[in-house]
Amino acid sequence: QVQLAESGGGLVQAGGSLRLSCAVSGSIIGLYSMGWARQASGKQRDLFATITSTGSTNYADSVKGRFTISRDKNMLYLQMNSLKPEDTAVYYCWVVSYWGQGTQVTVSS
Repeated sequence: QVQLAESGGGLVQAGGSLRLSCAVSGSIIGLYSMGWARQASGKQRDLFATITSTGSTNYADSVKGRFTISRDKNMLYLQMNSLKPEDTAVYYCWVVSYWGQGTQVTVSS
């Protein structure tokens, strides 16, 4: 059984930073790619950042240069800088077919 638990969300002003964390239980963490997705109100969930088991990363254009995904042992991280109001969403971590419960990020203008 794999469980994921995000933390670190909150309210921040535009231009600010947040760091999200995701604790992963289960033995698969070292074998697969992991990622972060987000879902704004009324929109679909979009996977915008991924990292492979060897550390290669990929980002959607909307966050490239502002967000950094990283992983260490049983943890997945997302450093978010230069936040914009359009980054407001519930953020989820992902591995294989598993999702966390999500953490709310709200960016005020």
